[in-house]
This record gives sequence, structure tokens and C-alpha cells, in this order.
Amino acid sequence: MLRRRGLIAGCAIALSAFSLTAVPAMADNGPSAAPTSAQSATPELPAGMLKAMERDLGLSPAEAKARIANEYRAASLETKLRGTVGADFGGSWLTGADAKLVVATTDAADGAAITAAGAKAHVVKHSLKELDAAKSALDRAARTNPTKAAPVWYVDVKSNSVVVLASDASAAHTLIAKSGADNKLVRVVKSAEQPQTFYDVRGGDAYYIGSGSRCSVGFSVTKGSQGGFATAGHCGRAGQSTTGYNRVAQGSFQASRFPGADTAWVAVNSQWTPRPWVKGQSGNVTVSGSQQTAVGGSICRSGSTTGWHCGTVQQHNTSVSYPQGTVSGVTRTSVCAEPGDSGGSYISGSQAQGVTSGGSGNCSSGGTTYHQPINPLLSAYGLTLVTG
Repeated sequence: MLRRRGLIAGCAIALSAFSLTAVPAMADNGPSAAPTSAQSATPELPAGMLKAMERDLGLSPAEAKARIANEYRAASLETKLRGTVGADFGGSWLTGADAKLVVATTDAADGAAITAAGAKAHVVKHSLKELDAAKSALDRAARTNPTKAAPVWYVDVKSNSVVVLASDASAAHTLIAKSGADNKLVRVVKSAEQPQTFYDVRGGDAYYIGSGSRCSVGFSVTKGSQGGFATAGHCGRAGQSTTGYNRVAQGSFQASRFPGADTAWVAVNSQWTPRPWVKGQSGNVTVSGSQQTAVGGSICRSGSTTGWHCGTVQQHNTSVSYPQGTVSGVTRTSVCAEPGDSGGSYISGSQAQGVTSGGSGNCSSGGTTYHQPINPLLSAYGLTLVTG
């Protein structure tokens, strides 16, 4: 039985009612182990890696391949020498254009074995075990004494010390004192770094408005240098704040119209990066444009409640009378949707079509939905669609 026509509203507010869909982890295409003698000197690399190295490290194709081969050999050699040096091991690093392996040791007597194996020996005062212990002490102290003025610390094997990066040296020294770490092992370096986490804006993912109601991201957009996403106007009003699928602060509505149309866009903060993606059935679908598909054409929708569903375009330029008022110029489709899918992406092939407005029925018995076409939305707010 079909429900009475209504908004696929952002009224799905209880976390217990709908599970969140987190951004999937990116696959690690790199090697999982050092090469054996049977492996090629130049290992197979993920697509595009060599070109990125050439671009970002200023290497020629031959230099990039030689460097990778040397690094793989060094990884195998480092494992061997770590065992040879044992408790004296002070860490290791690569140096020079040829990625020469340097192995640090607290005992000069280890130098002959290190050199004979093909690495360069470097004598240091402190073992890696000592440095790791000091860093762990800082980790423990930071759990109860967090500070934005000293946000980064790490073991620096080249300087044979633990480094604390801080905008305020006194804050760093307070953290060190509370940790009980040996001052001889730790040094403070002035830094303006203020690290933050980063998240992707992706069509079909959930976002939350204010204290609870949920909608779905439509398409990533930009306005000048400001990034954001297009969504449905009935999801929120200008000025309302949003959090992402993970409940992390995300941004705020910049403009919204409903009824009349069902358009809105959200500007996101620097933690969120707009991507040219819509969450598909088994991975991301890359958006390449926004050419409207014809009546009868296939179309798919992505939403945070029901995921990925497809159907066909039935009519363009439709007017719908919702309880809140009439919306004109929407497209009618045979795709199903449910509460919380509002604002989510409609896409045909790689072409963005619109954002979920409302409809009737559900994804168990079937239904009819209406989407706000994306091109009028972009035009209304001076937005540019993010494409790949």
C-alpha cells in the first residue's frame, strides 16, 4: 500500500532507527612485504604512482623507477640489519637521490656489519627503544593534558631525539614535565602547525541538521573558492548548521528555498573536501557533468536511508502540491525513496540530474519520487558542479 504523497523529509532523526554509512576506507595498493630475490628489481606499482613521483619529487621516469627499486631493496636490508644490531638499533632512514640506507646504532662496533651489508652506519647516543619509550610517555600525558599549543610529537631518528612541535614552548615543556619523559631525549621546535582531520563530501552520504534531523548530500559544488554541496531546500534554512555522516562539524546552509522550489546549498568548513562522487551500489560513481536525461531514460538515486535504487524518468517540469506548499519544475521518476533520503543524488550514467525532493510509497512496495533538477539549482545560487 502506498503512503500518501509527502516529503522524503529529513525527519529520520534517531540514530537507533537508521545506521550511518561511513566513508569506505581507501584500499592500500602498496606492497605488504619487502621483495624477495625472485621479485623484479622494479616492483609493480599502483597506477599513476610513478607519474605522481615525477611531478611531486622532480624526478625523471628513469630516476623514479630507480628510486623505487632502491627503496624496496633498502626495506629488506633494514629488516635484516635491525636484527643484526639488536638492542643497539637507533633507527634508520634513506638519504640522497639514490635512497641510500643509513642505519643508526649506539655501538660503533656494529659499523663493520652495517657497512658490509651495503648500508651506511651512523653512531648515536640513544637507542630507538629509549626514544619510543619517551614518546609513549608523552602519549599517556596527552590523554589527560591535551593542548592545542603543542599538537604534534614524534620520534626523529635523524636527530636521535623526540621532537615536540609547538606554537607555545611553555605548553610543550608543561606536557613534557607531566609525562615524566627524560628532558635529554626531548626537544621543542617552534611550529605553527594546527593539524585537523579531513573528510570527503560525497553524494548520497548522510548529514545532520542542527540537533538531529537527517538528510542526504546531493552533489559537491563550489562557489568561488568555497566548497559545499547541493541539497533539498526543505532540509534546512539559511544559517542552520550541519554535521557530517560521522557527526563531525561540517558547515551551514547558505541559501534555501521551499516551497516554490526545493533548492539549497551548504558551505562546508576546511575539514571537508568536496569530491566529484556519488555513493553507488558497490563504489563511487564519478560525476562528469549535468546534462539532463530525456523522459524514459534510466536514472538512479543515492540516499542515506535506502542507498542505491534505479528507475526511469517519467516526466519533467512537474508541479507537486505538498502539505507545506506547491513545488514546480521538479522531475517525476519511478525510483523509490524513504525518509532521510531527502536531498540525495539522482544521476544518469555520469551526469548529475537532481536532488531528492519528495514522493510516495517506499523501497519495499515501490514508489514514485520527485527530484529538484540540478541545473536550475546551480544557476540560482551561482554554484559550479564538482566534476571528475
